[in-house]
Amino acid sequence: MDLNKLSKRSAGRRGLLRGVTVVGCAMALSTAGATAASAAIPTPRTVDYVALGDSYASGPGIPTQVDSACARSDQNYASLLAAAKNWQLTDVSCSGARTTALAGPQGSKPPQLDALDADTDVVTLTIGGNDIGFSDNLSTCARLTSQDPTGNPCRTFFTSGGTDQLEQRVNDTAPKIAAALDAVRQRAPHAKVLVVGYPDLFPDDGVGCTSSAVPLAAGDFAYLRDTEKKLNAMLAGQAWANGARYVDTYTPSVGHDMCKPAGERWIEPLVATAPAAPAHPNAVGQQSMAAALQQALHCRAYRR
Repeated sequence: MDLNKLSKRSAGRRGLLRGVTVVGCAMALSTAGATAASAAIPTPRTVDYVALGDSYASGPGIPTQVDSACARSDQNYASLLAAAKNWQLTDVSCSGARTTALAGPQGSKPPQLDALDADTDVVTLTIGGNDIGFSDNLSTCARLTSQDPTGNPCRTFFTSGGTDQLEQRVNDTAPKIAAALDAVRQRAPHAKVLVVGYPDLFPDDGVGCTSSAVPLAAGDFAYLRDTEKKLNAMLAGQAWANGARYVDTYTPSVGHDMCKPAGERWIEPLVATAPAAPAHPNAVGQQSMAAALQQALHCRAYRR
């Protein structure tokens, strides 16, 4: 995806993604239906769209923040998608959310699943990163970097007992995702459910960029990349097994990770320079996630 073209498309929220098409694909969701009186005159129907998830869905730090408690932006992927499709959006995504925040409260916020009902048409879900403690893991890795900046102290720490702790956390999160998707289906039995994966945070080739902005040891970039890929693979597998669609946001963001310079990166480094949270998508990153969703909705056979 060309960044300049993506940035130009961002002018005007409704027009952001209208040019995205996929050859051989057809719209999987219609927003119009024929009236009983005349099949020739379609009656517009509002699509009820609910966005669930964590900070990768809410867009912390990206202007304009519309919910300070959840660090939610009106330029996150859900808002961009809803504007482009002219859908009615209920966005309850919240920074810091784990799978427990779906069925239970998150601070003063009610369970996210309360936003669903039998009339919900589309649900997006980005969740799981906080269940494996990814932000805390990055903080641990950054702290260990000074011990061996050219080695892999993070990988050594998390595999010191003979088991990869981060891989185990991913595996332990799988049944929680399955339970979450089952709960979504119970609340919104007719909805199209899309599990939105995490974009590419680290260089896909494993070559690091150790610096004050990205204080990770050179040998740990590949390990962290692989951990993220395992998380996304788990999400894709659970989506498939539980009747949902997986939306790959990793592939289109390759080459725009936190190691790239400002203007090219869609993910901010651990010391953010754009208005976005550290190690999170910036505004262009959220646009790319919205574009991936738009493409998925155009394809009937998108399941992975």
